[in-house]
Amino acid sequence: MTSTIKVLLAEDQSMVREALAALLGLEDDIEVVAQVARGDEVLAAVGEHGVDVALLDIEMPGCTGIEAAARVHRAHPGVKLVVLTTFGRPGYLRSAMEAGADAFLVKDAPAAQLAAAVRKVLAGERVIDPTLAAAALAEGANPLTDREREILRAAADGSTNAELAGALHLSQGTVRNYLSMAIQKLAARNRAEAVRIAREKGWL
Repeated sequence: MTSTIKVLLAEDQSMVREALAALLGLEDDIEVVAQVARGDEVLAAVGEHGVDVALLDIEMPGCTGIEAAARVHRAHPGVKLVVLTTFGRPGYLRSAMEAGADAFLVKDAPAAQLAAAVRKVLAGERVIDPTLAAAALAEGANPLTDREREILRAAADGSTNAELAGALHLSQGTVRNYLSMAIQKLAARNRAEAVRIAREKGWL
């Protein structure tokens, strides 16, 4: 008799989460043992329920699915991680793999494909949406440093250099230099365009 695969589902949209849970629940060998709506609830739920595979949406409150994946990977390296995304951004794929993800799929993939991915990662395979893989290879690596990304994220709400400097405990000149470098690397005209480009590529 095949043992049941225990799955955690992390997705902030309740209708999507419940639909995924219902579809996976139709599989004889898969049981959704936990559901959470926030990224910062994932780690505790994985430990509490003895999860085999965690399905993680990228866009969640608390922390992203990629950040949650990294936390689980560090604390429970035996748990397999499947990252789901609505957005086919190539930078997300690279970040997910670096965080320890075993699979990266678009959320609107057929339910049978998702169930197959759960079984494959448990068997030690890596599953990546082929379209996203090709796009990531074509796109290349994220050119932004961690500090440039941090400052761009902080600048996304329209904060002034002075406000950014205060929030990040840096001098205004340092903030200006980092923003200038990020804008230059992204071939953007200004910081707003730099933020948009970086988000579209999944680099923020």
